[in-house]
Amino acid sequence: MSVKIAVSGAAAEAVDRIVPQLVSDLVASGITSGDGSLWGPDAEEESNKRLGWVEAVAVGRPMVDDIYALRDKLRAEGINHIVLGGMGGSSLAPEVITRTYGVELTVLDSTDPGQVLSAVNDRLATTAVVISSKSGSTLETDSQKRIYEQYFTEAGIDPLERIVIVTDPGSPLDVAARTAGYRVFNADPNVGGRYSALTAFGLVPSGLAGVDLNELLDEAEAVIVELAVDNTSNPGLILGAAMSSKSKLGIVPDGTHILGFGDWAEQLIAESTGKLGKGILPVVLDVDSPELSEALSDLQIVRLVGDWDDTREVAEGEIEIAGSLGGQILVWEYATAVAGRILGINPFDQPDVESAKIATRALIDNPSKPAEPAFVVGDIEVRGTADVVSGQSDLEGAVFALLSKLPDDGYVSIQAYVDRVAHPGLVALRDELAARAKRPVTFGWGPRFLHSTGQFHKGGPAVGVFLQILTDEDADLQIPDRPFTFGQLIRAQAEGDASVLADHGRPVLSLTLRNPAASLPVVISALK
Repeated sequence: MSVKIAVSGAAAEAVDRIVPQLVSDLVASGITSGDGSLWGPDAEEESNKRLGWVEAVAVGRPMVDDIYALRDKLRAEGINHIVLGGMGGSSLAPEVITRTYGVELTVLDSTDPGQVLSAVNDRLATTAVVISSKSGSTLETDSQKRIYEQYFTEAGIDPLERIVIVTDPGSPLDVAARTAGYRVFNADPNVGGRYSALTAFGLVPSGLAGVDLNELLDEAEAVIVELAVDNTSNPGLILGAAMSSKSKLGIVPDGTHILGFGDWAEQLIAESTGKLGKGILPVVLDVDSPELSEALSDLQIVRLVGDWDDTREVAEGEIEIAGSLGGQILVWEYATAVAGRILGINPFDQPDVESAKIATRALIDNPSKPAEPAFVVGDIEVRGTADVVSGQSDLEGAVFALLSKLPDDGYVSIQAYVDRVAHPGLVALRDELAARAKRPVTFGWGPRFLHSTGQFHKGGPAVGVFLQILTDEDADLQIPDRPFTFGQLIRAQAEGDASVLADHGRPVLSLTLRNPAASLPVVISALK
């Protein structure tokens, strides 16, 4: 099935206005041929090195047999549980691919000690681990590799037989892993992390877990010609123009067979477009989200629908899109690159991501006690920027102060530096806050969102307010051969990001829950 798309309202007006010019400018064929000049002279050097994803199907095909051979070898040895240690683009695509194909993959995209402990204590004897890092120097991924090496060794298992590396050729991880004797799959270095779904970063963990990679690549291949043609029916051009019609894009699964697509698209769009004070904020919604009943003028709704009906009328002002997973991935990658051209930004860099990493490293290298809380409510420590917590003495007042900083065109970002396996109920905070704020609310698990929407938070329009949720539980875990623990690392990541947001003038409210089970109802009550 090719990808089908229909638009109405402001989205249709944007398509009618913009797509003919994109066709005239040969944008579709230019992207396909790797023309980095499409995004202007300032972006050309970077863009020329980041368009390899348009050839991902052809590059990925020869890799499939090697992945299957390794999968068969592992299965013959009784290994039936695959874990993926990765962040951002290295983990979000494999998660949506495996969920959609109905195969199990444990995704470890956290430094929360509880979540790490849960992973390493789960079926270790029959587990193989894929460690994925494009740069080969990702701090979180290095820590995940170290802990699995320790646990395998202590269990009498040779880590070289159980750990598989995915990284760019010549990266520090590539060099070290090959020297040590690990099995390494190299990805195309001319593909940025968030565009890497159909490269080794998506294929290796998904294939080892049991996904039919040929089917996935066939789905993508089916839309390649359609996306390369410069005409007004090109779905990549249509979606790129339509998603650019408003400053926020609500992604709603409404009948699609694809599971978790919004989380992958969120990174692709936010990190690609959120810079230079511009950007499209993706908001992952469901069919009952409060935002859908508010008719927000700056929120463009796109529905991922199931079986396509050419006679069906699209709801006023909305976008509807249907198609296979492989096809959708490629269409949304094209559309995001197109949106970058429309916005006048480089969709392939991430200039503000590094700031949080630098702040984290500074806190790790120079450890200190957290700042004293502004006040404490039961088991909840309250901190934040002065414009939010100054003069406050209760949780309700602090939440009110945070929301009072929300502009008419603003959004709220909830950032949960929490074990998402143990505390999935925290997601309920999103709808509670959206119902109260009557504005778009995003929800991100920390630290993984730092590798996705974190770019938009600092580089995009300065209209966000930020609610951090942290836990301070008893369990902690030393990172082997490092002078800090996982608990210290995730706290440094939260504090580092908060400090960078504050430096950018963003209002922040930070809540540390010492007893999440007891404190979560208190937080929900305050949000109401």
